[in-house]
Amino acid sequence: MNENMKWFKEAKYGMMIHWGLYSLLAGEYDGKSSSNYAEWIQSKLQIPNAEYEKLTDAFNPIYFDADEIVNLAKNVGMKYLVITTKHHDGFAMYKSEVDKYNIFDSTPFHRDIIKELSDACKKAGLKFGIYYSQDLDWHDYNGGGYLSNDIETAGTTWDNSWDFTGKKDYDICFENKIMPQIEELMTNYGDIATAWFDVPMTLTEAQSKRIYDTVKKLQPDCLINSRLGNGEYDYVSLGDNEIPDTTEVAESNETVDYNAVDGLKPSPNGLYETAGTMNDSWGFSYHDQNWKAPEDIYKYKKHLNNLGINYLLNVGLDGLGRIPMDSIKNLNAVKDIEAAADVEA
Repeated sequence: MNENMKWFKEAKYGMMIHWGLYSLLAGEYDGKSSSNYAEWIQSKLQIPNAEYEKLTDAFNPIYFDADEIVNLAKNVGMKYLVITTKHHDGFAMYKSEVDKYNIFDSTPFHRDIIKELSDACKKAGLKFGIYYSQDLDWHDYNGGGYLSNDIETAGTTWDNSWDFTGKKDYDICFENKIMPQIEELMTNYGDIATAWFDVPMTLTEAQSKRIYDTVKKLQPDCLINSRLGNGEYDYVSLGDNEIPDTTEVAESNETVDYNAVDGLKPSPNGLYETAGTMNDSWGFSYHDQNWKAPEDIYKYKKHLNNLGINYLLNVGLDGLGRIPMDSIKNLNAVKDIEAAADVEA
């Protein structure tokens, strides 16, 4: 097993961060609530881009502290961190030369938080990974998802069907935005340990392969998750909060659906990961106070780790850049439960 796979196999526990313009809305808009997934609020409530873009004027997360976040992750036993660099709303959380719709160029904050987190991880000895929505992009006329609107979503449609109603061609978005931004991320932020892609619905096999090959060319040691799509991956991302009983893929005559975001898939390298939430939402939400008990989080982590599955546990930063108090409290409580269990053992 290569060194880059060995660390992943041994990591067991990581922090995922969902953060973006949606964090300012916090699950509420125009007197209405988002779905359970607050980061989907633009689609759920069909907020026009012209209206959603106003959030850039107010996005000034003065309490964001990369070192503080990374040190918390390290202190509770996490070995790596994965941050949303661009979610489905199309807003980049770094300085992109490809599209000025980003945290550096479009907000008063004027800082590149991906660089800050990358530097903080390097200083603390944590591996650094990036999440990038490679298919959906609601800010781009030709963003993907428009072929899959017969499938239920956390919003109303997978694509932006409220602003953009004409014929769409994902190939244009892929060439003009998706590929150039992936190249930026893989070039400008030091070592990238994992590339976490999501909901492959429109990409062709050739496009998935091109992303895979580009990442490997620019970051040879970077491990790519199965949600890139079309069977191009190094490790299997299970479904959101999925807790399987086994990692054995049942033998069947049916073809594996490599574009399904949940369920087991063959893992040639024996690498698996479940990303999970601490409440219901991934993005910060005022109305979601359905926090999982620390005892349950510990139980899930232990079960997954015993199966050889990493637990990537999400925190949703608020509009000021803070980890919610309940998340901090529960992360520390899980650490204490684990320490007590180790003493008893």
